[in-house]
Amino acid sequence: MTDRPTFRIKGDTGDWEVVMGLEIHAQVASNAKLFSGASTAFGSDPNCNVSLVDAAMPGMLPVINKFCVEQAIRTGLGLKAQINEYSRFDRKNYFYPDLPQGYQISQFAHPIVGEGEIDVDVEVPGKEGYTFACRIERLHLEQDAGKSIHDMDPHATYVDLNRSGVALMEIVSKPDVRSPAEAAAYVKKLRAIVIALGTCDGDMEKGNLRADVNVSVCKPGQYEKFRETGDFKHLGTRCELKNMNSYRFIQQAIEYEARRQIEIIEGGGKVDQETRLFDPVKGETRSMRSKEDAHDYRYFPDPDLLPLELEKAWIEEIRKSLPELPDQKRARFEMDYGLSRYDAGVLTSDADKALFFEEVAKGRDAKLAANWVTQELFGYLNKEGLELSQSPVSASALGGLIGLISDNTISGKIAKDVFARMIAGEGEAAAIVEKHGLKQVTDTGAIEKVVDEIIAANPEQVAKVKDKPQTLGWFVGQVMKASGGKANPQAVNDILKAKLGI
Repeated sequence: MTDRPTFRIKGDTGDWEVVMGLEIHAQVASNAKLFSGASTAFGSDPNCNVSLVDAAMPGMLPVINKFCVEQAIRTGLGLKAQINEYSRFDRKNYFYPDLPQGYQISQFAHPIVGEGEIDVDVEVPGKEGYTFACRIERLHLEQDAGKSIHDMDPHATYVDLNRSGVALMEIVSKPDVRSPAEAAAYVKKLRAIVIALGTCDGDMEKGNLRADVNVSVCKPGQYEKFRETGDFKHLGTRCELKNMNSYRFIQQAIEYEARRQIEIIEGGGKVDQETRLFDPVKGETRSMRSKEDAHDYRYFPDPDLLPLELEKAWIEEIRKSLPELPDQKRARFEMDYGLSRYDAGVLTSDADKALFFEEVAKGRDAKLAANWVTQELFGYLNKEGLELSQSPVSASALGGLIGLISDNTISGKIAKDVFARMIAGEGEAAAIVEKHGLKQVTDTGAIEKVVDEIIAANPEQVAKVKDKPQTLGWFVGQVMKASGGKANPQAVNDILKAKLGI
């Protein structure tokens, strides 16, 4: 892995740097809401999954969902963070039409999870990637708001409270993210962790995991002063990009927002602290509302909920039940399968990818399996815009193909043709090879006969290859062509070298 590069944006007054902290809202994987027994099922008819507590009916009192607390602890442990044995719920006061109480139950001064840290792997196109450490400031539990629907009537806004009261984990990072690519990589890594833990399904399309990105710009050297002193005066005024649920849009929004702020500052203006939305059609951010400070929300302890006091024994019990996390899995893939750090990182970035690969590689050449999964299969899926779950070739079927390559039944070149036929739905690799007569020719006598014919027919090339051994490839190509691509390439090379005396 290479050293962490510095991302800079050129302005009229010289270079600028970008500084970001992210707030990830991850919906807790739970069948019931944070303070009621109402369902959290997605896609139900509007206002069907709403209890009297969720609708804030008078006299209704919240009751904490113990499983949601356990999920938060599990996530904190997965982030290598401090689990606070004492935490407290607060009321965060603000008005939205889809917030029936007129406040949100959240955690302010005493969150359930304190500081932690994760290692984030960043891919660099055409180059070796790098890893940076991102500090976690806190994780707190809070309830989600409902949903305002503006496109059903030109004169009215409708409110769906199905999401009201759903448990969220807000995971807040320190301002350690320094480029658009790092922001996307951070969200991707955090998503992989919560999916592996089973604490959030990570479905960004449904809004079950979404990111708020706080963006500010500063001159080179200012960030280092901030890290030394902890004084935010060294950083620019931040703007929050709200509810981002796409890696690509996150990067585009940050690029636009950073340049917007630079233009304002260089033009003699002042960046206003505000919340902004990203318009992916126009590729620009637009103002949503002024950004509130903590005192604007008038936080105070929720009088209807007792503080949470956690037993150490329970925390340790949860710790012992943690599954293998992405970093641990990657290290195992490198050690047990002999994979490169890059390939291991690609295959462990998603739980389904890791599971798929392990089934393909079981009892087979792991490096060959990794190449076929990451290059041939993932390449096809990316081109067609398909998810791994939509792959027309199963893990066991791809493993069967790799087995035929390993035992020299077919060559790598023939395997690509077989793979294309598998994608087209022709069936298992072995059946395709048998049906189309694609078995590799390993009979050295048959190969030697073809070699002799080509050497006899091309005396000028024979003379050339003795002076320039690197032109042997021409003969290899001719033999493969004459054999219909079925001759064993290694056998062809060995026989040619022996016959030509090179």
